[in-house]
Amino acid sequence: MISNQTATSTDAQSSPFLIGDTMTGGYGKGPDILHDCTIAVNPGEIAVIVGPNGAGKSTAMKAVFGMLDVRSGHVRLDGEDITGLSPQDRVVRGMGFVPQTSNIFTSMTVEENLEMGAFIRRDDISGTMEQVYHLFPILKEKRNQAAGELSGGQRQQVAVGRALMTQPKVLMLDEPTAGVSPIVMDELFDRIIEVARTGLPILMVEQNAKQALEIADKGYVLVQGRNAYTGTGKELLADPDVRKSFLGG
Repeated sequence: MISNQTATSTDAQSSPFLIGDTMTGGYGKGPDILHDCTIAVNPGEIAVIVGPNGAGKSTAMKAVFGMLDVRSGHVRLDGEDITGLSPQDRVVRGMGFVPQTSNIFTSMTVEENLEMGAFIRRDDISGTMEQVYHLFPILKEKRNQAAGELSGGQRQQVAVGRALMTQPKVLMLDEPTAGVSPIVMDELFDRIIEVARTGLPILMVEQNAKQALEIADKGYVLVQGRNAYTGTGKELLADPDVRKSFLGG
């Protein structure tokens, strides 16, 4: 399936493949939004970040991607400290990031969007394109259609496909199911599981906490920019405090 380059990873048990370690920081000269926040993911895992509105979920992911000033703590990818790198340099290092909004070029065709995703590559991208079309068959069917004409769920498939075109070492998704129907959400989650099974680590922020934790190998519940609960998806779903506070009982 989607080829990736996680084979050189250090021992996953001693050092996570991607980690934002005890991150404290905020935007520009503003106050700290994150407080000693740690999130991590290993090859083949789906790690989800959940929590109430304003908990700092997307902020934590943006910190890992370099869109936030990390004033203390570190971000490491495959053993390399990348805390000081720009988002663009992190993409070159192997980060694929899909923002929640403005994540496709609406006037371009589906195929042109995917080609844009491969902008850092100098090799033949046709094989990766076929892999993306295999993962998302509807995109192959609509490859010559303007992406702006697609449904919300299909647009999200384009956005994820475009990130996969870089052949990333890790894929980060900011609320991939925002605004889509439950049926489309289930389909997107199925595809995300399929991508993770290729060995690609996936870090995901989700509002649909219960559904996200059901597919998660690892879950982080954030409250006011801090780690409130951490565990496997099953552990968090079974935790009565988590259920009562964040999952509706």
